[in-house]
Amino acid sequence: MRILGCDLGTKTLGLALSDLSGFLASPYQTIRFAEDDYEHAAEQLMDVLAKEKVETIVLGLPKHMNGSLGTSAQRSLDFRDLLAEFTDLPVILEDERLSTVAAQKSMLMAEMNRQKRKTSIDQMAATMILQGYLDRLRSQRG
Repeated sequence: MRILGCDLGTKTLGLALSDLSGFLASPYQTIRFAEDDYEHAAEQLMDVLAKEKVETIVLGLPKHMNGSLGTSAQRSLDFRDLLAEFTDLPVILEDERLSTVAAQKSMLMAEMNRQKRKTSIDQMAATMILQGYLDRLRSQRG
């Protein structure tokens, strides 16, 4: 079963894809779109969903540290609603607090150069979001 992780920004949508067993998340690609043109992002995402035979979408929900929702979280909620117009696949919202920070630390530890970090950060954040979801699923199954 393929699961796609998504990290939504104002101009990019970082993607990560699970392996077929649903055990490991890997960076996939970054979709770029004009600022706030989420419909174009969703259209591009449909190609990925079909190509990779994705069954579930995990979309990062950027909460504040106190758990409240701000404008970035609202952007994710609105994008989830937009995706419902394009596909019947389930879209699961996953708390993504600190995913970008963790992705940056991981890339720094790997001694990735600045340019590579800049082009990979969205995919790495999506990978962190998806891996967190996959790990939680496994622990719930017991």
